[in-house]
Amino acid sequence: MATPAQESLPLIPFRFNVAFAETPLSGSKKGPVVICRGAFSECTGLEATMEPRIIREGGRNYGTILRVGRVSFATVVLKRGITDNRELAKWFQQVALGGYTYRLQVTITVQDASDTDKLSWVLQRAMPVKYKAADLNAAASGSVGVEELHLVHEGLHEVPVDGGAT
Repeated sequence: MATPAQESLPLIPFRFNVAFAETPLSGSKKGPVVICRGAFSECTGLEATMEPRIIREGGRNYGTILRVGRVSFATVVLKRGITDNRELAKWFQQVALGGYTYRLQVTITVQDASDTDKLSWVLQRAMPVKYKAADLNAAASGSVGVEELHLVHEGLHEVPVDGGAT
């Protein structure tokens, strides 16, 4: 059982992991297959904007009617990360060479100070639009550095992790 002090630990925005997964074809009973995992120190662009549809009704002189319109999503930018393989660079190359239909599901999970998963965001049908490799350093470990990865996507969903706060 968590102590009151542990329950009030703040969520630290620099503690998050990212999983990149292929989604199976519709009708398949298998879940997403993770092809790469990484940890990044900065993430921006987790936002969605709904543009309301304006309806001007004849005879209604006091204001307009607003309806739900199209939703657009900002480009998500992941900075200063590390991964254990080269799949992110391969993914970008594949898309850049015309494989624009190769999309992945990206899950960004925030952890608290005690490394407990608290909240996740899922990007649906994400596609890389910019990939910047980290500077080369001979003293670096066997991990692959990613300076920046820009992702466009077709959906953003906030998902509470089991046992996490919403």
